[in-house]
Amino acid sequence: MAVKGPERWSTGLAIPKGASGAMQAVGGLFSMGVDAVKFIFVRPFQWREFLEQSWFVARVSLAPTLLVAIPFTVLVSFTLNILLRELGAADLSGAGAAFGAVTQVGPVVTVLIVAGAGATAMCADLGSRTIREEIDALEVLGINPVQRLVTPRMLASGLVALLLNSFVVIIGIVGGYVFSVFVQDVNPGAFAAGITLLTGVPEVAISCVKAALFGLIAGLVACYRGLSITGGGAKAVGNAVNETVVFAFMALFVINVVVTAIGIQLTAK
Repeated sequence: MAVKGPERWSTGLAIPKGASGAMQAVGGLFSMGVDAVKFIFVRPFQWREFLEQSWFVARVSLAPTLLVAIPFTVLVSFTLNILLRELGAADLSGAGAAFGAVTQVGPVVTVLIVAGAGATAMCADLGSRTIREEIDALEVLGINPVQRLVTPRMLASGLVALLLNSFVVIIGIVGGYVFSVFVQDVNPGAFAAGITLLTGVPEVAISCVKAALFGLIAGLVACYRGLSITGGGAKAVGNAVNETVVFAFMALFVINVVVTAIGIQLTAK
């Protein structure tokens, strides 16, 4: 008989015991990911849950994104412009600002916000349902929790991450323009002309792919930790939320490096 409930994915992620426990945790996460992707194509799809979770993640992530993106982009533009002025190439600040915002600043800020705000809130919600035995009740009613809860949340997190990435890129370019032109006396025409010098459709596509993957994986990690709580009450939920941030950051930064390397190879050809 197939194992149901949180026990199916409770493979030691919370307290991994050596390499074996860590591999079991990765296996459990991968198993849930395969099931979640499979249920995308199974009807009925939970559209209402998907829309509610999209609005929920967007609501908790929008303000932190704005507060992080503005100083982050200003810092990058300030540092880059100092280097370009030393090299006598201040007119290329637009190219640097656009390239940095599209390829790195947007995805990295998306990592920080989606994993730090959206995924933690998602994990806390599912963890609370797990310790109240609501997940077990769903299974008693014949409802698969992955299809009902995980798949809509995973897709909602990916969609919001994609939108947030676009938002951060726009803030990065506009903020870089304002800071470069009005603070560091860069020629506005030269800045605008340089935006497309290094950044084109391939770079934008790679940035969108990275952001969507970040959101999908952050949502999946949050759901896995929320559903794999086996006991401990509110303390266990708090520990799961903390672990969600750590594990999501670890996974997302590795993915950022891998996708960036692949993207560089593809665009170089």
